[in-house]
Parts: sequence; C-alpha cells; structure tokens
Amino acid sequence: MRIPLIRRARSLRRYRQIVTVLLKYGFDQILNQMRIFARLRLRKKTLKRVVGLEQLTYAQRIRLALEELGPTFVKLGQVLSMRPFLIPVELVLELTKLQDEVAPFPFPQVKQIVEAELKASLDDLFSSFDTIPIASASLSQVHKAVTKDGKTVVLKIQRPEIKKVIDADMEILKDLTNLLEKYVPESRQYDPSGIREELNKSIRREIDFNNEARNIEVFRENVRDEKNVFVPQVFWEMSTSKVLTMEFIDGVKISDLEELDKRGIDKKKLALIGGKMVFKQIFEDGFFHADPHPGNLFAMEGNVIAPVDYGMMGRLSETTMDELADLLISVVTWHPGGIVKVYQDVEVVGEDVNLRALEADLADFLYKYHKIPLSRLDMKTLINESFEIIHRHDIKIQAELMLFSKALITYEEVAKTLDPEYDLVTQMIPYAKKLAYRKFRPGVLFRDVFTAATDLRELLVGLPFEIKRIIKKLGKGRLSFSFQHKGLDKLILELDRSSNRVSFSLIIAAIIVGSSLIMRLETKYTLLGYPLFGILGYVFAGVLGVWLVIAILRSGKL
Repeated sequence: MRIPLIRRARSLRRYRQIVTVLLKYGFDQILNQMRIFARLRLRKKTLKRVVGLEQLTYAQRIRLALEELGPTFVKLGQVLSMRPFLIPVELVLELTKLQDEVAPFPFPQVKQIVEAELKASLDDLFSSFDTIPIASASLSQVHKAVTKDGKTVVLKIQRPEIKKVIDADMEILKDLTNLLEKYVPESRQYDPSGIREELNKSIRREIDFNNEARNIEVFRENVRDEKNVFVPQVFWEMSTSKVLTMEFIDGVKISDLEELDKRGIDKKKLALIGGKMVFKQIFEDGFFHADPHPGNLFAMEGNVIAPVDYGMMGRLSETTMDELADLLISVVTWHPGGIVKVYQDVEVVGEDVNLRALEADLADFLYKYHKIPLSRLDMKTLINESFEIIHRHDIKIQAELMLFSKALITYEEVAKTLDPEYDLVTQMIPYAKKLAYRKFRPGVLFRDVFTAATDLRELLVGLPFEIKRIIKKLGKGRLSFSFQHKGLDKLILELDRSSNRVSFSLIIAAIIVGSSLIMRLETKYTLLGYPLFGILGYVFAGVLGVWLVIAILRSGKL
C-alpha cells in the first residue's frame, strides 16, 4: 500500500522517472532505505544502469543524474554547490560543472507564446523572425528577430508549461525530502527541507523574466563607462514575465578560439578585459554575473566582451562587503587570528567549533603560500583548499560569498583557454586590496562615525527610561525572566518514545504472566487440551512482541 506522501504527487509517471534515473546512476541503496520501490510498484530488475557506471565517481554520478532530470534538479545542484559546509569539496566542485542544454521546442509553440504575451501577431511586431533558435536550455530558448523599425533583437522565450513541470517536481521533492528525514536519519544534518525551500525561492525568481530584465538594467548602468564591455539593452515594451526582448549581440562565443582568430580578436587582451570586468563587479559594484562560463560570454569586434544570461546574479550587501573587506585585510596581512575573529563576528562558526584548531589550519593555509610568486598561485586550488577548511570546521559561509568564489573559479578556467599564461590572482590583487582598505576612506569613515554617534545618542537618551522601567517592575515584583533550552524538545521526544516502549513491554510481560496463570486453571474452553484463553493470550503477546521488535528495527536504533 502506498503512503499518503506519494499520493500527493501530481504525476506518478514523473515520480517513477525520477526514481528510475536515480537507480540508473547507482543510488539504489538510499532508495531502498526510503522504501520507494514498494510504494511505486517498481521492480529494480527491470531498470537498467548507465554504461560504465563503475568508472564514475559518486560526485560525477550525482551531477549526471541531476542534468538528466531537468531544470528543477539542475537548480538543486546549484543550490547545493553553495553549501560547502554541508557537502564534500569534490561534490561542490563537480556541481559547478552542471550544464543546462536540451532540444528546442517547436516554432508554432514559440509563435503562440510570443503573440499571447505581447498581445499582437508576429507580423505586426517584427519584419522578420527566425524560426530556428540560436540557443536552447531547459527553462527557455532564444530566437533572433528584426523589429519594424529595423532593430535586430533576440527574444528569450520561456518553455511552455515549464511552471507546471517545476510545480510537480517541487511537490515530488517535498515528498522525497520528507521520506529522507523520516527513514534516513543521517540525512537530517544536511537540512533537506531547508535546501528545498531555498531551491523553491531561487527557481521562482529565475522563471520570472522581469527579474532578469532588471538585472540587465542594473548591470548595464554599472558598466556604462567601460568601453570594452557590452551589455544589451532591454526592450521593455516587448518584454513580460515569459518573454524577454534584448538587443542582439553580434559576437562569437568566447570558447570558439578559431573564430576569434578569424575576426582578429586578441585573446590575451580579451582575457584581461574579462578579468577586469569580473573583479569590478565583485569588488566594486557588489553585483556580479554568477556564472561566467564559456556559453555565457561572447566576444565582439574591437576586443569587446559581452556577457549573456543574467538570470543568476550575485549580490553583496554593504554589510557583506565590509565583512569581506575585514577578511581580505586579515589575508593580506597574514593574520589567521583576524580571520577567526571575522568568522566569529559574522556568526558563521558554531559554538562547538575548536577555534584554536581553526586558527592553526588557517595559519598553515596562509603560510603555505607566503612569499610564493603570485604567478604560481592557482585560484581553483586556493578555493579548493579553503573549502576543505570550511567543511572540516563546519563554517557556514553565506551563499553570496560562495557565488563569488564560483564566479572566480569559472572565469579563471575561461581565461586560461584564451591565454594559458593568464594569472588571475595577480590581476585580482589590486581590486582585492582596494576593497580591503575601503573602510578607511574618508567618506566611509565619516559614515561609520556618524552611525556610531547616532547609536550612542539613542543609547544615552533611552537608557535612563529603560533603567527606570526595570526598577519599577522590580519594586512591584513583576520582573520576570524567560529561559529557552535548545535541543530539549528532541530529548523529550526520545524520552517519551522510550517510556512508551517500556510501557508496551510491561503490558506484553503482563499478558504473558496472566496467560501462564490461566494455563494452570481447569476450564471447559480448551484447544488441544490447553485452556483456550491462555493460548490466545500467548498469541496476542507474541504479535505485540513482533510488532515492537519491527518498530525498533525500523527506527534504526536497536
């Protein structure tokens, strides 16, 4: 019999497809723990494994499974990649390679969506409209067109019914995370429900193209003085939540090295320009393209770089920028104790973390690279080793900082294809130092002093009143304190469960003793010469005993 969790899923076929793909990549052990096969009436013997499975690492198997399962699960991988304190470093790095390319949907559906969204026919809106897309992903595809006034544009069109697919997947994910937390207790440390909620918020923002349009406008404003960076204009009058119309980029993918040479584009110079663009976004603007992989970067005539796909952007608030500045000052001055202090101030280390061990690991990390020429440093290696320390000490780094780390790693790989001698660390240092010392600029110092003075004034004005109020309550005997015990609810639940089992065991023992007494009595109701009620008592006690043993075994706590 299926449990109610699975009955809530909209599409049983999709549910089976997800389970089939997970089994295909060798995740049958965890599926067995979750009691999936019996509930979906699936037979493992009829399901095929992927060829060469034994040659893949577990991280590769997870990435390939997520890619095959589509947009919701690709985004799930991206969310997981921003939690290095929860998952192993090798899995974090593998998830950063997630690709999102699928076959395009037919042009009649494109035409129907565009006309319905823009409330006009294609003939009225455009003088020409290419029927073959120039790019296709799991959430949308892109078509080139020419407007009536002669402007060449591209339209990003959301896939039909994609919201329903995502809604169904999110409902299934809710079931799966509930089953994980119920039957696989060790999964609770990874907070499956929290990850699911974070994924839900992220993917909802991404399927609303109005968000991406606003991102483009902000990005365009930030680089308006940069001659070698091109950001397309958004045509708001022809854009909605499902259709995004932008200026056409007449360029070539940055990974097409042969075409770059044909167009006379200087690859070394392009790598430098792209690096400066990324550093400015992160260290100056606090608003950056979070996924600058080769498919999202185009090169134009005159060594101009043009990013595309602004759905995933990173944002660093003023507070986060200040925290990052403090962190960089400690790194630049080779001060591991300062890094620990920053971690404590921003509350990313737990109360049970060994701060001495953390400081020792950070000292080893810093002095390992002390006085080594910057040209010999590799950003990917640096961040990988940082991830290991983060994971070892359960440091909960904010998602925004993880995004910028991912952006730096991704761009370094792109730049190395353009110029194998490109040194990202050397190019980044001036921007990092500028951010590190931003807190000492006159304007920032004045702002901080003014804020501190305002807070001090409020404290001095409000303190006498608060003291008077406390004294009055104390005098009337109405001053009270409340205490909250963290983790006590779980202890109470375990004690309650244990006491129930003890009570159940006593009842079984009482039934056995009672039945034994009945067996010594003479009665007219017998079975095979023994008192019938005594035999029934033994049978009932046996059933209850087996039931208790099964419950204990299923809980995983024998």
